[in-house]
Amino acid sequence: MKIVVIGGDGRIGSRLVRNLRRRNYWVLPASPTAGVDTVTGTGLADALTGADTVVDVSNVPSLEGDNALQFFETSTRNLLQAGREAGVRHHIALSIVGVDRLADIDYFRAKKTQEDLIKASRIPFTIVRSTQFFEFISAVVQAGTDSEIAISPALVQPIAGDDVADALAEVVLGIALNATVEVAGPELLRLDEVATDIATAHEDGRQIVADIHARYFGAELGERSLLPGPDALIARGTFDDWLRQSLQPEWAPSPSH
Repeated sequence: MKIVVIGGDGRIGSRLVRNLRRRNYWVLPASPTAGVDTVTGTGLADALTGADTVVDVSNVPSLEGDNALQFFETSTRNLLQAGREAGVRHHIALSIVGVDRLADIDYFRAKKTQEDLIKASRIPFTIVRSTQFFEFISAVVQAGTDSEIAISPALVQPIAGDDVADALAEVVLGIALNATVEVAGPELLRLDEVATDIATAHEDGRQIVADIHARYFGAELGERSLLPGPDALIARGTFDDWLRQSLQPEWAPSPSH
């Protein structure tokens, strides 16, 4: 079985590729750096030749303006067309829990468009909606420049990137569901509390302030806007597990090596 991972060198894609290769599957990581561009179509037909399954974990290069909508609409149309021509039997896409509740967020609206195109394509599919990644929340906190950062106290069930990749791998090895599944972390937390713990762990002196009116990519969150439904698949990794691992120094060879 040939599996093509679109965005295979990204945060989730690289993890998924490693996961599937450890199980001895034939996996092709596809991205612009590897000569496959889903927006222009460059290299797409060759990459999908002989593919049984396509997993789309690609992401927009820039969040400015209408870039997200343009990217996901063009990329998805091209990918689905190439998939039909190649005889792909299972199209899998990673999406976000809450895309149908937070239409005020341009990025979420773009992901919902992607989902709708996939559902209308007549290619067997599975859409995997994930809650927020711990890595994503950490990047948002560390990218801030203010001495004080206002963050919504909305409830979240964040998940580690490795657990998202594990969930995607299980979907890859299963049958197309022609449905949407959700995956989430095991703990119900407050977004501002997670941000505070991350800032503290990284010795960031900025104060995280809980503000119910704080914008999340331009939208005001309700308390449960980012939570999955009752049938979500629940990962094992806790926030403490992830935080402890994320603080481990990267391995470096000793002078004797």
